[in-house]
Amino acid sequence: MAKISVLGAGSWGTALALLLYNNGHEVRLWSALEDEVKMLSEKREHESKLPGVRLPEDMEITTDLEKCLAGPDVAVLAVPSPFTRSTSRQMAPYVRDSQIIVNVAKGVEETTLMTLSDIIEQEIPNANVCVLSGPSHAEEVGRGLPTTCVVSAGKRETAEYLQGIFMSPVFRVYTTPDMLGVELGAALKNVIALAAGTADGLGYGDNTKAALITRGMAEISRLGIKMGAKAETFYGLSGIGDLIVTCASVHSRNRKAGYLMGKGYTMEEAMKEVKMVVEGVYSAKAAKALSEKYEVEMPIIDAVNRVLFDGESAAEAVKNLMIRDRKVESPLLPWD
Repeated sequence: MAKISVLGAGSWGTALALLLYNNGHEVRLWSALEDEVKMLSEKREHESKLPGVRLPEDMEITTDLEKCLAGPDVAVLAVPSPFTRSTSRQMAPYVRDSQIIVNVAKGVEETTLMTLSDIIEQEIPNANVCVLSGPSHAEEVGRGLPTTCVVSAGKRETAEYLQGIFMSPVFRVYTTPDMLGVELGAALKNVIALAAGTADGLGYGDNTKAALITRGMAEISRLGIKMGAKAETFYGLSGIGDLIVTCASVHSRNRKAGYLMGKGYTMEEAMKEVKMVVEGVYSAKAAKALSEKYEVEMPIIDAVNRVLFDGESAAEAVKNLMIRDRKVESPLLPWD
């Protein structure tokens, strides 16, 4: 049995806390929001974000960050990506040397273009930072539906240790050394999911969605490989797996926000309607900036940015994608 603190009591943090508790570990769940802690403590259920998923009575739920970081074997950082830096900064005074911190949020910081693990390492340089990602909606993990994820760490033994902690009959975990690829796939798929949702809102069909998923992954992998990630990662769980589920699922907040924009909502109206952090909106500018920095063509990412921030209509963005110059699908494949 391990002692584990889950920091962030939104839908994903709550679902992971329950998973880890059911795996036999001692789990504390932390939130910075007093009202959220009060609601979870009294109701034992996140009524707005994870209704119907019950937390056990003996799971401690608290706002005391120092207490949560006093000696856990593993700290799971599950706050939304825009709050990763500020929460890491709060954590830093209480983190012991080589403390394992598993980031489970998905994003790239707009102002610095840093991955979330890079941010955590910058704010908590004495920590051992790892990543868990993959196609894993909290609504399904909380209900115990079969799910697979991937964990990445600087050392194989750390990844295998975490694999054992998270693994269960309904939660299968693989390992990989490619932390950069895992994080880029996780973050950038949210931007593509906005595009897929927008196409749904416009009334387009399965052909359109398949095109966005396939060409979206081509863009993500081009950038990732240029940045030093491995191609194999983008064909795995945190790449194409996460992209498919985020573009297609009714649980996806990014797809839902895109759908609403396809129906004519503004970005602000869509985010308000979704009532949760829409990670793709925060990652879109960063993705475009990365494409420019590394000189990688990413037309779908560009189109999402124009719709979000430049006032271009969703229908016009799709049209502009379709009428671009003719291309070869796989430029590295030779003709006979």
